[in-house]
Amino acid sequence: MKHRALSLGLACLSALAATLASVPAQAQGLRLPSGTGTLPVGSAPAGGVRAADYIVAVVNSEPITNNEVRQRAERVAQQMAGQALPPPGAMAKEVLERLIMEKVQVQLARDSGIKVDDWAVDQAAENVARQNSVSTDEMYRRLAADGISRERFREELRSQLLALRVRERDVESRVRVSELDVDQYLREQQQAAGPAKVELNLGHILIRVPEDASPVQAAERERRARQVAEQLQAGGDFAALARQYSDAPEGSQGGALGLRPADRYPELFVSATQGTAVGGTAGPVRSAAGFHILKVLERSRAGAVPAMVVQNHARHILLRLQPGLTERQAAERLEELRNRVASGRADFAELAREYSQDGSAKNGGDLGWASPGRYVPEFEEVLNSLSPGEISQPVVSRFGVHLIQLLERREAKLTQREQRDMVRDAVREKKLDEAFANWLQEARARAYVEYREPPTL
Repeated sequence: MKHRALSLGLACLSALAATLASVPAQAQGLRLPSGTGTLPVGSAPAGGVRAADYIVAVVNSEPITNNEVRQRAERVAQQMAGQALPPPGAMAKEVLERLIMEKVQVQLARDSGIKVDDWAVDQAAENVARQNSVSTDEMYRRLAADGISRERFREELRSQLLALRVRERDVESRVRVSELDVDQYLREQQQAAGPAKVELNLGHILIRVPEDASPVQAAERERRARQVAEQLQAGGDFAALARQYSDAPEGSQGGALGLRPADRYPELFVSATQGTAVGGTAGPVRSAAGFHILKVLERSRAGAVPAMVVQNHARHILLRLQPGLTERQAAERLEELRNRVASGRADFAELAREYSQDGSAKNGGDLGWASPGRYVPEFEEVLNSLSPGEISQPVVSRFGVHLIQLLERREAKLTQREQRDMVRDAVREKKLDEAFANWLQEARARAYVEYREPPTL
């Protein structure tokens, strides 16, 4: 299994943000009608399809209609509410070009024999719902209220997955990172003018206190928060406690808020953790929302390689897709293996040696200790959500379908070699972004595109 994360300028698949080059960042993902998360672009606006429609372009014999342009433009406008939008004519042309690029990518995937079965779409839909902190049924209900049918949404997911897979296949092989590239990156970081901004990755557990809570209720919530803090100080697993107790949306994913500049955190969080070492906890601290318990997962200067990181020790079983083995079939096989381990009828390592199609099979699927960014995003996201000893449900990635078990988690000081490996990952992602932009231009140049009537909004 390859361990490097593939950026390609995309959001993580589970977020399923739009993958459109040169579209403003604010327009690169659309949210559920309630504004609680990210959805792929291209969904129908409220009110459904307009009556008057016509073809505005043909891409390798497949049409794009004016309704499609209008629908996409309305979704972009919703996402950019309150911000300056380009004039309607310019926006229509820009949206049309993005739709052309999407269609080119999906066509390339289909022509190459790349397929996405219903099970992969099911998993993608569940990921989107989870990111929005709602059930799949609630997600579909909200989409329907906004005029987006279940069938249309699932086709959008399938197209996003097809486009992603063809990019992974065609772009990744182009990128190489040398030791000279790593050295150059480090020199550039050292020569950067001005003091580097502090970046934090905080773990967060919220014990919510309702606005109308009585003093007795508030005191009970404070006692609960202090009990959680005491469990952490006694060596409790933060991610497990977050999933069990936190009322914050990220709690179900282990409570990690992600690495970001300190000024993008509430001042309360920054102040509470200012003197806390990496791996340490702070709180509970009170806000209007309730009691917060915080853990410093990472602290670094922007652009600098962190000295301390949270590492995972995992093992997995990988089934690669091939003729006669679909994603659903692979997932069903892995689910059966998972049940055997859970019931005590089999050992994970022995099953990995017997069934896994990864180079780690001979070691019982053991992947060793890994720092952040070492695995592809879809794999790493699930791994980060597990507690030690826990086994995931089947997970699809570009390599096939995985069964993942987290063995241990630790906070570790990086060696010089590990720091260079993290720099190598950062350089690789930058090069992948550049290679993806070039690949898009080449794919567009090879496609036959016929413009018909100009689109109107």
